[in-house]
Amino acid sequence: MNDKILEEIVGILTPLIQIFGMYVIFHGHLSPGGGFAGGTIIGVSLILYRMVYGKEFAQNKLRFSTLLYFLTIGIFIYGTMKGYSFISGGSHLNLPGPPLGNPGDILSGGFLLPLNIIVGTVVAITIYFFYSLFEEGEI
Repeated sequence: MNDKILEEIVGILTPLIQIFGMYVIFHGHLSPGGGFAGGTIIGVSLILYRMVYGKEFAQNKLRFSTLLYFLTIGIFIYGTMKGYSFISGGSHLNLPGPPLGNPGDILSGGFLLPLNIIVGTVVAITIYFFYSLFEEGEI
């Protein structure tokens, strides 16, 4: 596609959509939303970017190997943090954990904020991968 007006509008809107997705992720433990909803918003912005700028241009910016690396590391860290929270919270061991903070603050809730960030990253990349596979006809 070679429409300059559409490319300029998407070039302006994509970062704004991604900022809104990050807002949803970061405030997910304080209000409706969270990692899945914010990750979906960011994933849709990546799909919009690919649709407007084309497959080759998007693949140069969003390399599959880099995205797969982030996806793998994110799932590993999520499993480690979740497993640690199960062990430390459910067994009444006095293991160190993240500070809980004050209710209503952005850094309250222990592992909730980092887990929301990881879930948002994994969901955004997975949605982008699914769209890419459908577009290329591999599914």
